[in-house]
Amino acid sequence: MMDISVSNFMMMMSSREIAELLQSRHDNVKRSMERLSSKGLIQLTPMEEVNHLGQIIEVYHVNKRDSYVVVAQLSPEFTAVLVDRWQESENIQPQQLPQTFAAALQLAADQARQIEIQSKQLILNAPKVDFAERIAKVDYGVTLDEFAHSVHLVPGTIFDVLREMKILISSHQSYNLPMQKHIESGCFVVRQIFNERENSSIECISLLTSKGELWLIKRLIKAGVLKAVAV
Repeated sequence: MMDISVSNFMMMMSSREIAELLQSRHDNVKRSMERLSSKGLIQLTPMEEVNHLGQIIEVYHVNKRDSYVVVAQLSPEFTAVLVDRWQESENIQPQQLPQTFAAALQLAADQARQIEIQSKQLILNAPKVDFAERIAKVDYGVTLDEFAHSVHLVPGTIFDVLREMKILISSHQSYNLPMQKHIESGCFVVRQIFNERENSSIECISLLTSKGELWLIKRLIKAGVLKAVAV
């Protein structure tokens, strides 16, 4: 299933899905994507997902154009498979409504059966989900607005400052998400949240870890944004 980026309502594909298409190791695909990104050929949006083992893993999201660049670099012979996957996702037709009473009853029965299957699967997956949630809560972090308030900065200006300091990404696709190196250093995490007020969409937010708070305070003092007495 394709991943959706709600920041700009563009359809995105994850590094995990590309690895599945190419029948390659996910870590190898990620390394290739990082090299392409370092050369300015593609743009990555780092995310976190829970895999089938209940482990939190990092994945990269790219748009349609960049997915072709990645596949062309890794396995050009799979380009046709990638084209088919995009067409399959983009040409999904809405479900046709039943036209007769009998068809409506059948649809209701099918949906009830599907709900029963999903409920059983949730019960089976409960230990894995519980494990993933406990791991995620170890250092969930604080939002940048919360951090700004704690150090007496105007919340709205913190994003401008961090973009100027090259800590947050200023490009449209990954706007206000942390640079990859700051995620890898453990200073930031990126989480997906469900926003019921915005068309029930999923949003990506940047969170500072406890390590990141100390690191950022030192960076802001060094840059003259904060005074040492504010620590």
